[in-house]
Amino acid sequence: IRDDMIERRAKELLVDGISVPRFFYGTAWKEDETTRLTELALKAGFRGIDTANQRKHYHEAQVGLAIAQAIENGLVTRDELFIQTKFTFQRGQDSRLPYDPTAPIADQVAQSFASSLEHLKTDRIESYVLHGPSTSSGLSPNDWDAWQAMESIYDSGQVKFLGVSNVSLSQLQLLYTQARVKPRFAQIRCYATNGWDRAVRQYCVQNEIIYQGFSLLTANRAVMAHRKVLEIANRYQCSTAQLVFKFALEVGMLPITGTTNAQHMKADLEVFNFNLTPEEITMLESIA
Repeated sequence: IRDDMIERRAKELLVDGISVPRFFYGTAWKEDETTRLTELALKAGFRGIDTANQRKHYHEAQVGLAIAQAIENGLVTRDELFIQTKFTFQRGQDSRLPYDPTAPIADQVAQSFASSLEHLKTDRIESYVLHGPSTSSGLSPNDWDAWQAMESIYDSGQVKFLGVSNVSLSQLQLLYTQARVKPRFAQIRCYATNGWDRAVRQYCVQNEIIYQGFSLLTANRAVMAHRKVLEIANRYQCSTAQLVFKFALEVGMLPITGTTNAQHMKADLEVFNFNLTPEEITMLESIA
């Protein structure tokens, strides 16, 4: 029991008294395979599920079906799951909108959130994320309207945390400085060529924001083929994918994997079984 408790703590963060899995399964770009793959991820041991009410890239309703089936079959309980979904502005959507595009932004957020609850067959969401600002620099009035509507949902108790994705450092600083309810998650595509987003990660650490890294593999194929990366992977008898995810965890990221392979799902979670040396972490952080 003691070993199990130690393993469980290693796989979770305690944030404001709430357990947050340290590794999420991402459901983007799965289309009609979304239910099957989300069920596979739950069977593999993932308890953090990332989705969005953006039919262009996600099938949120199928995520909800997978979760409902897993609960009904006794695989998990709702309390064991950490569900994260997002509000997406119209420019990030296709024609299948989860809200009235002519409505005020605050109403769009409320409609999208209500739709997410219905899709996910739940009465609460652990993390609600603004799926990228509406502008490439700064924050527009629409961004603030959306965030304030999200704050109202947070106030209602239907959401435990708020977050933001696809932001620059300056946008994250602006949001954190001026928001009444501070973002606790920042989800960003992470490139080794940018020092694995070191500046943003440092800001997150300083302000108790959890950095969620996605595209850790697809955005860094060249680095994964580097001789030194292959040497370390061989030393630990792990894959280069496992090494990248372990590195991400070691430097304080919450990685997101979107693998469609059941064996890779299990292998991804095995990264909690070994640790890198400080020298290896330093080398990997500066390799690109």
